[in-house]
Amino acid sequence: MSVYLSGEAASLVGTAVHTVVLPVLAVLYLHASPGQAAHLYLLSQVPYLLVALPAGAIVDRYPIKTVLIATDLAAAVLVAAVPTAAALHALTMPLLYTAALALGSVTVLHQAAASAVLVQLSDPALLQQATARQEAVLGAASTIGLYLGSGLLAVTSAARALAVDSFSYLVSAWCTSRIPTLPAPSAGAGRTTLTAEIRDGLRYTLRDPVLRPLALCLGATGAGAGVITAFSAWYLLAVVQIGPTGLGVIMGASGTGYLAGALASPRLIRWFGPGKVLIVSVAVYPLLGVPLLTARPGGLWAAGLAVAGALQLAAAACATATVRMVRQRRCPPELQARTQQTATWLVAGSRPFAALGASVLAAAAGVWVTLLVGTLVLAGSALALWLSPVRHLNDLPDTVPTRSPG
Repeated sequence: MSVYLSGEAASLVGTAVHTVVLPVLAVLYLHASPGQAAHLYLLSQVPYLLVALPAGAIVDRYPIKTVLIATDLAAAVLVAAVPTAAALHALTMPLLYTAALALGSVTVLHQAAASAVLVQLSDPALLQQATARQEAVLGAASTIGLYLGSGLLAVTSAARALAVDSFSYLVSAWCTSRIPTLPAPSAGAGRTTLTAEIRDGLRYTLRDPVLRPLALCLGATGAGAGVITAFSAWYLLAVVQIGPTGLGVIMGASGTGYLAGALASPRLIRWFGPGKVLIVSVAVYPLLGVPLLTARPGGLWAAGLAVAGALQLAAAACATATVRMVRQRRCPPELQARTQQTATWLVAGSRPFAALGASVLAAAAGVWVTLLVGTLVLAGSALALWLSPVRHLNDLPDTVPTRSPG
């Protein structure tokens, strides 16, 4: 388990670094417009819509170690292409668009495989603790990656920062190669089509009385967050004038909050039950986004945004870990990857549409109004979740089902 977590941490460090660096390259070096910044975010999110569902079925068909190593190596090559282009004075927005789309695709596939590995490596009785530990390790890795990206931006060029980023994916691939042999894909997987397997995951999620409202309501949360994220980096850099280092600090503080929320989630679930933890976490999330709407240039505002971001991501981590624990206990082993990816598709797959809508809205009404609309969408999704059966979920199921309902 420790080798697996080390590899995933290294991979996420790489993802976090280019999350900081790519917007900085676009806004400060290529002078991207708000529309171009939104398009860059849009293309990074499109793979969640197009790849998430097939990824779950692919992971059920092919050796997971192979998928993990192949995606890490592909990410290393893709990230290295950006500084290479910069060194050749050939870096353009279309190249950044292509890099964002390709990196997003391999990341979605890698995350699908990583989620399935956790279930295979963990004792069922300790799965809840293992999930919380994974979320905590990944939260810490994200924080390190965000601060690393910020630090690299402070001492070197953004393009060179990505050269360091590429190395982290190679470390992840090496760690993954050290994982003990995992169970082979089920023999029955090859007897059905990829479409049929995707349909099984969708059917299970949308028929389950708890998983359905969770996926749909959190899908709306993904849309609201997508509207905000499409312009948040541009707004902080161009309007609040936070600077690349300030952007990295705010993102790093958010990662620290995610780590704290992931560590706290098992205890909160024991104290209050998964339903209450989910309702409160999703309700608090949009409230902590309000400081972005009122921010002005200055050190005090930067500090306030860092604190708000940390608390907001703590709430997000609580919600994410709780949803994953509920799903793990309500799904049979053979559907774990597909139901996870169905949820990913419903939640993150809404973000490309959100980013596209945000781009249109920003052109018509301005970036600030767009950020406000995203915050209101988040508040609406919290209300919808409160009205669903999820708020009556007082305990996690004791046993994992052996087959899908219906």
